[in-house]
Parts: sequence; structure tokens; C-alpha cells
Amino acid sequence: MLDLDGTLVDTVPDLAAAMNRLMAARGLAPFTLAATKAMVGDGVAKLVERALAARGQGFDPDAVAAYSADYTAHVAVESVAFPGVPETLAGLIAEGWRLAVCTNKPAAATHALLAAVGLAPLFSAVGAGDSFPVRKPDPAHLLATLQAAGGEQACAVMAGDHRNDVLAASGAGVPCVFAAWGYGPAAMAEGAAAVARDFTELGSIARQLVTGERR
Repeated sequence: MLDLDGTLVDTVPDLAAAMNRLMAARGLAPFTLAATKAMVGDGVAKLVERALAARGQGFDPDAVAAYSADYTAHVAVESVAFPGVPETLAGLIAEGWRLAVCTNKPAAATHALLAAVGLAPLFSAVGAGDSFPVRKPDPAHLLATLQAAGGEQACAVMAGDHRNDVLAASGAGVPCVFAAWGYGPAAMAEGAAAVARDFTELGSIARQLVTGERR
């Protein structure tokens, strides 16, 4: 199971562009890529809430709806998969692994993004931020995604770049590989079973973490 933003795909350019269009429409100052990156990880509503708070504004459901619609319509203008992603995923599938996305991004944007960057056919299931009643860091989000993919907890691995990924995996009894190339600071890796420096390391690390025949 893999997180999406900051793990599979570098999405900050399009997240920031949509955010700055929202800010412009409201007469507010834009955000840099670095500032946007620091706000990513807890879903669209929290991203918009943090952005508005940073500009002295209160939470606004209409802003969330406007941002979601705009971002989904422009989900992959500049977003690209991180180096080694397609090849590594294809190699894992060839070994017999099933792959699933477990993300707090809404389903509509998730499916649009995966299709746009050519990764959609590689995944057996997608557990998005609105796919289930809960989302990361709740371990039930991870376990529901695992079930949707037809996987088994005893031979599963989670990979992600945020504290939410580590916490969800820990709560579900699944080892987590922290994606050091992603958006989360190194401190978020606390509690992870391993740290991968780049995406190509995931295959070898997953094999070391899980024993038994892949299904």
C-alpha cells in the first residue's frame, strides 16, 4: 500500500497553483511551493483550512468546494511521478505483489491523477480520503484499503512520507517504510520499520520486511 502525494507523485506544483488561484479570487496573498508542501498530508479540507488560517481567515466550506473542483480539473498540469516509480511498481507486480493506493486525497482527484500520470492500471485498489468513514491516521483506513485489494495483513507493507502513514500502519499492525524523498520532515519517520531514500529502494525493503509467498 502506498501513499500518493509525496510518495508516488510530486503533486505540490498543482496543489499550489490551485491554492493560489483560490487566494487570488479572495484577494489574498499567494503561497510558495515550500509553504504549500508544509501544509499537505491531511486531505483537501485541512489543506484549505491551513491556508486560510495562514491568511487570517476562518474555515469556509465554500472555499473547500471551490478548491476541490479547481484542483481536480487541473490535477496533473505539472504533477509527475517520482523517479523510478513506474519501473519499481511494475517489478513488484512481476514478483506477485498486489498494489494499492491509500491516500487522504479525495477519490475523484486521486483517480484523475493516477490516470493522468499513467499509474492507474498498476493498482488493485484505491482507498481515498472519502472512500471509507475514516481516513489516515486511523488504521481502519489502511485495513479497508488492504481488504479492497484482496491483501492479507500478515504480508502487507505500507509506504508513505507522512506521520499519518506511520501511525495508520502501526495501528494496523503493518510495517511502514518512510519515504524520505517526500514532503514530511525526517522526524515523521519515528516508528517506521524502515526508511527508503528513493523509490527504487522500496522493493528490496519490502521483501526484507515481509516473509512468505506473495499472493
